[in-house]
Amino acid sequence: MGRGHERIVIIHSLDHTRAALAAAATLGVPVTIASAPGAAAYLGPQWFSEVVALAAAEHPGVRVSVLLDCGDAPGHVLAALRQGIKRVRFTGRAAVAGKLAALAKRQGAELIRGRLKALDLLDSPDPSAACHRWLAGG
Repeated sequence: MGRGHERIVIIHSLDHTRAALAAAATLGVPVTIASAPGAAAYLGPQWFSEVVALAAAEHPGVRVSVLLDCGDAPGHVLAALRQGIKRVRFTGRAAVAGKLAALAKRQGAELIRGRLKALDLLDSPDPSAACHRWLAGG
């Protein structure tokens, strides 16, 4: 589910990532940038890492963590871990998830299961305003 009061924003573009990090900078709060469901399959861990890095470079004071959604594909989890992603979401079978979680832990990473409490910017007409409301706790 996530950690405590972690604020997760699901992004679909560099502009979404910039909006989330700008809001976090303004509010002085940490933020978790999550990919869209199953994004590891069509974007890959490198694209996701680079998008977050580009936006984070514009807001160096923001504490940002990442969460790449690998859907139900164990191979995408493995690729993400090889790329250095420290948090991945997996929706596949529980038996496979247990093995992947153990592998992730050995690499200093974390496997997330279940639903996320998150702001998804997919259809947001004003991502900046949505991020400010979400990250402010509203």
